[in-house]
Amino acid sequence: MINYNGKIFKPVSNTENGETSGETIFRYQHSGNILTAEYSGGKIIYGHLIGLVGENGTIDMRYHQVNDKGELMTGICHSKPVLLESGKIRLHETWQWTSGDRSKGESVIEEI
Repeated sequence: MINYNGKIFKPVSNTENGETSGETIFRYQHSGNILTAEYSGGKIIYGHLIGLVGENGTIDMRYHQVNDKGELMTGICHSKPVLLESGKIRLHETWQWTSGDRSKGESVIEEI
């Protein structure tokens, strides 16, 4: 299992309907198979996620955040890890809003 504890991630791409950007920073904590993170930056004033990590490092998570419009947004996300030659982790994510327009999207975040 990949250990995400103490890792910091930053988005490198996101679909247009997403709110994260290169200014958003995710700080991961991982204990057992439970993952949590706090994040902020760009359009996001504050966010939090909680997820379960699979044996192969995949993450099934739920997130909630307050954006710069003062809206509370929620969603689900499934992340698949790729280990880069540098030893850093890249996560390929598919997600869907559970609030707002309930649209779907894809993003990629990388360990910094």
